[in-house]
Amino acid sequence: MTQDNTVKNNKYKSWISIFFNSLKENDEDFTTTPIKIALPMLAIPMMIELSMEAIFAVVDITFVSFLGTNAVAAVGITEALITVLYAVSMGLGVTVTAMVSRRIGENKRKEAAEITGQIIWISGVISIFIATIGYLYAADMLELLGANKSVVEIGESYTTILFCGSASIMYLFLLNAAFRGAGDASIAFKSLALANGINIILDPCLIFGIGFFPELGVKGAAIATTIGRTIGVLYLVYVLFQGNNRLQLKVKNLAIRLHIIKRIIKISVYGISQFLLSTSSWLLLIKIIAMFGSAPIAAYTITLRLMEFVWLPVWGLGNAAATLVGQNLGANRADRAIRSVKLTAKYSLYFMIIFGVLQFIFASQIMNLFSDNQDVINYGINCLKIIACGYPALAIGMIIVQSLNGAGDIKSPAIINFLSYWVIQIPLAYFLSVHTDLMGNGVFISILVAEIILAILAYLVFQKSKWQEVNI
Repeated sequence: MTQDNTVKNNKYKSWISIFFNSLKENDEDFTTTPIKIALPMLAIPMMIELSMEAIFAVVDITFVSFLGTNAVAAVGITEALITVLYAVSMGLGVTVTAMVSRRIGENKRKEAAEITGQIIWISGVISIFIATIGYLYAADMLELLGANKSVVEIGESYTTILFCGSASIMYLFLLNAAFRGAGDASIAFKSLALANGINIILDPCLIFGIGFFPELGVKGAAIATTIGRTIGVLYLVYVLFQGNNRLQLKVKNLAIRLHIIKRIIKISVYGISQFLLSTSSWLLLIKIIAMFGSAPIAAYTITLRLMEFVWLPVWGLGNAAATLVGQNLGANRADRAIRSVKLTAKYSLYFMIIFGVLQFIFASQIMNLFSDNQDVINYGINCLKIIACGYPALAIGMIIVQSLNGAGDIKSPAIINFLSYWVIQIPLAYFLSVHTDLMGNGVFISILVAEIILAILAYLVFQKSKWQEVNI
């Protein structure tokens, strides 16, 4: 063992020291640091970061639930719509993470900064387009997903504001993706902590009119969320230009470089398709559920928000694996990339089994915290229990898919998502809900089946090892 490694092991001699050091800015080389140290150093801030993304959703739904079932349904349908924006952001994000992590592994930090500079322009153009659509067609989009007149009246302003503030969502996703790829995960965590803190403070103030704030109802939730995210983005921009980290941006890096933009877009086509396939399938599931009234929509919305506390941390683990895979492939260390994926998958499986059991056992108590409508509670209990059974498969599938993305093999997950969600999930959801007595519960069962299929397909792709040879 070298002297450097001895010092490193002494520095991280306990999980407590690893935890606190992971939340600080550091100069670790994740292509040489022992994987059992490198993984938690990246994963801890990433898991907390994405848990905080879930907090956005749960804080909104918690306060909005006091406004009634129609208000919850309005927020749920709007969130289903906004997932299209999330899909674009995440599709670009996996490309940014893969490209930046590969350049960092190759010790080409200038190229990593240039990639980040170009994504700023790409994000700006997309945000303007999304904002225009939301401003002009908010009510039409709600109606398209089956919202009744009351839900549209309540939700139109919420939808309009979130779409018009789409730049805050895009930049928060993509700049954090760049920092994660560089290995500066603590910065992404801090930006979400700041954004969430502001949202938690402003949400009740703007929804209920506390103190000198106006009472804006559901509209207030959208304003609070947008303000919180915007401040988080401003923090990221400050660190990019003023910080002393692996990823540092200079004004010259903002010069438009069409060849880089074209490469990002070309690679991102599969990334965006990957997430559009999955998120658009959720839109169709909402459409199917809406056939049975507001109660199952409200239950589905509450359940998904609660589930985010479980699967978003696992997504954070997957992001850590993606960074390790990208950087180690860049350093020609495929063996470390493989070991990183296997170790991450093991941790993910343990995590999801524990929470799946808890979710199954306490489904009734959980739903009673969020609704006093018995129909909503009954649907929600079924949804929580059914989906909890699929958590082990979800654990494996998410880690492997994110690892493939980190390697630059973004095409394979897109194909896997198409087969799992469109060939299996959508037809099965329609058949079980419409042609059997299961009704809305049939949709929940289809989600379980789709996640199992996805995990199997992802594992088969990972075993073939072709992902190690992708040039990004």
